[in-house]
Order: sequence, then C-alpha cells, then structure tokens
Amino acid sequence: MSDATLHATEHDPDDFAVQIADQIESFLVAVTEVAKGDEPGSTVPFLLLEVSQLLLAGGRLGAHEDIVPEERYEPDLGPEPDVDELRENLARLLDPVDVYSEVFDPYEPRRAPVPARISDDLADVITDLRHGMAHYRSGRTAEALWWWQFSYFSNWGTTASATLRALHSVLAHIRLDQPLAELDGLDTDQGVGDETLEFEAGRVMQREISEPLGLRQAK
Repeated sequence: MSDATLHATEHDPDDFAVQIADQIESFLVAVTEVAKGDEPGSTVPFLLLEVSQLLLAGGRLGAHEDIVPEERYEPDLGPEPDVDELRENLARLLDPVDVYSEVFDPYEPRRAPVPARISDDLADVITDLRHGMAHYRSGRTAEALWWWQFSYFSNWGTTASATLRALHSVLAHIRLDQPLAELDGLDTDQGVGDETLEFEAGRVMQREISEPLGLRQAK
C-alpha cells in the first residue's frame, strides 16, 4: 500500500471520518436489530457479516498513522449506555453456541485457551464503539477517531477478531456437515455435561441455522 493511500486523510480527513463513522453506525444499528430476535435463524450469518464489515473499518484505523485528539483530556461523556439487555438477548439467541474457546494473545507462548462468550464480546465491542460515537455526534471528530483507533488496538479489535473466528467456526460446522468438537467442560452456566452440551448445540444449530438457510441437515 502506498503512503498516498494509507494516509489519504491528510488531504481530506472529513471523508475518512464520515466513512468510519458510517461503518461503525451500521454495525451498531445492525447488531441491535439482530438482538431483537425477529429472525433467530439468521442470527449467526448476520453477525458474521456485520463483524466482518466492522473489522474493515478497524483495519483502516489500524493502518492509519496515530490520530491525535485536539484536546489533552477527554471530555466527560457521562454514564455509558447500558448494554445488559442486548447482551442477554444475544446470549439467548446464540445459546448454546455462545461459549467458545479463545487464545488471548497468539504471540505469547504457552498460553492456554480460555472460555469466552460471543454475547459478552459483542456487548463489549458495542460499548467501545458507542463511546467514540458520542464524541462524533457531539462534533468532536478527532476525539472520536482517536478513541476508535486507540480502543481498536487495546480492546475491540482483538475482541471482534475472536468473535469473527467463533462465528465462522459455527457456520463452517454447518456448511461442512461436521459435528461440534468436544467443549472440554467450558463454563457455560448450563449445568450439563460436555456430551449433552455438544448434542444440544448441534441440534440448535441444525434447527435454527441450517434449515432457515436451506442447508442440508447433518445425518
């Protein structure tokens, strides 16, 4: 990538800011709509699409030179909007494929995988993005871009990337007609054993994802 492409915002920063804000706003609106549960069978495909598109915005922020806010101290935005209802709705829609295994840092040797939840991850990402959006809507464009770039590196980029891998894996199991792998006792708060959880996950995936998508059922 040439410097002219990478740092195009030096010539027209407003266009860059508008494009990033539009991508982030689209993600916030789409995930909020998905969480309403009107189309439960399309939850995973829709989320896969939206997280993929969000990470394009993240990649653009990550490839750009450091963005410096105009003010030394971040203005107080007040209390963060509550995301508990969205988190709970997503957890219900994704149950029991909500829990997955993730390695936090692939460059840190001998780190054991840890359990994570897609619903928690998406709520966490949305909290970061809404924070920047509050700056943007208040006219503090540089502050918004700085926050989105900083939090991309420090939190939501990693979280969204892990979520994307989990969503991809769910659909891959369906499309390739492969059963879920053993979950090794991850804490799912379900009170069931691994074999039961694996069976239930496969059953729910088949009913709520495969059939609405017109995919053939696993034998």
